[in-house]
Amino acid sequence: MNVKTLTQTTDLQVTTVRPTMQRTLMMSMIALSMGGMSVAAQAQTQQKNEIEQLKQEVQALRSLVEQQKVQNTQTATAIANVQRSAAAAPANPVLKTAKGAEFNLYGNVRLDASYQVEGTSRDLPYNHINAVALKGNSENSDRLRSTLSATRLGLDFKTQAAEQEVKGKIEVDFLGGSNFDNLRIRHAYLNYGNWLMGQTWSNFAIPDYMPETIDALAFVGGAVKRTPQVRYTAKFNPQTNLVVAAEDPKDSTVSQRLPALTARLNHQFTDSLNVSARAMGHEKRINSAEEMAWGVGLGAKYDVVPGTTLKADYYHVKGDSSFVSFTNSGVVARTDGSLVQSEFDSIMVGVTQKFSDKLHGTLGYGYMSFEEDKNYIAALADKTKANKELWQAWANVFYSPTKPLSFGLEYVYGEREAFGAAPNGSKTGEDNRLNVVAIYNF
Repeated sequence: MNVKTLTQTTDLQVTTVRPTMQRTLMMSMIALSMGGMSVAAQAQTQQKNEIEQLKQEVQALRSLVEQQKVQNTQTATAIANVQRSAAAAPANPVLKTAKGAEFNLYGNVRLDASYQVEGTSRDLPYNHINAVALKGNSENSDRLRSTLSATRLGLDFKTQAAEQEVKGKIEVDFLGGSNFDNLRIRHAYLNYGNWLMGQTWSNFAIPDYMPETIDALAFVGGAVKRTPQVRYTAKFNPQTNLVVAAEDPKDSTVSQRLPALTARLNHQFTDSLNVSARAMGHEKRINSAEEMAWGVGLGAKYDVVPGTTLKADYYHVKGDSSFVSFTNSGVVARTDGSLVQSEFDSIMVGVTQKFSDKLHGTLGYGYMSFEEDKNYIAALADKTKANKELWQAWANVFYSPTKPLSFGLEYVYGEREAFGAAPNGSKTGEDNRLNVVAIYNF
């Protein structure tokens, strides 16, 4: 084969091979393109699936949040309803007067009995340590006395006046009169804002710091005085307030023309310690003679430990016998018409122990000492009726088997020393008694 023939043969082969290679290359590119398209389609499909899944999760989360909101709203509504119900539910059934004022009725039936072991001159079931018989002089020992005179009935009122609430109280018992057997007003007052007008506990001689007793008239060093008054309370902060008042002490020993002015500062140091500082001033007038009576007081209540409470109350008073109980006459007129004044210090202290929800008891002591003013003593018509010293000690226990019922037992012993001696020479008298009480509260 010559060269020309070989060349032609080769060209023919190359021409034949090129179309085949081109077709193969094209098919490969098409396959690659289709493969790429398939991968892209798969990626797009997967992305769509993920987006759809994410949408479903977001929707589920949104539903959960909405459900939680509904539950929270329902819970808040339920709590508000409970709070409204609790606030609306009164401690006692609420009644209304014809004028629309709400009121609650409360009170108790109380039976007191006293066995006088030694020394009284009056037929009374309650304390009168300042007037017990001197030894050997008209003593009435080994006597039982009982009464229901301390039975009590009260009404608490409340009404709305403009934007201010007006509250009031009326409370009576049967301890009025010289024999303590007549109906009397204990409290009758109204509260309007920071003002109080009416009769209630004196702003000076308050019973808040007296240790607990069964005796309805309390013991030496205490005061159970209720006076007609107008008073105002200024609150400095939740722990401190000042109460000022103009009071009518109803002192029958003088010709009264001005009210007594009293002030009381209360402060709570801690949840367990409260104190009260008080002051009093009052003009005493007999005929044309005048003297100024004054007094100060300090009380404290301290919860030593849960269930154990200590109370103490102190007074120093000159020229007054209308606030603190069991005192000598505050002023006495001399033959020349001038006035002389009595002056005394008194203290009462006691501890109350709670043994259980049904049982508690108190130990207490009271003491009163009068200044030995010779001019005052000389002006007395009967020196055996004025005292140099008084003291009493007592112990009691209260038992409440159920909520409305309470029973108490108390022993008290005390003595008085008079300025003057009785015909037999005695200057002392004693009070030796056993008290019991049964109370039904309603």
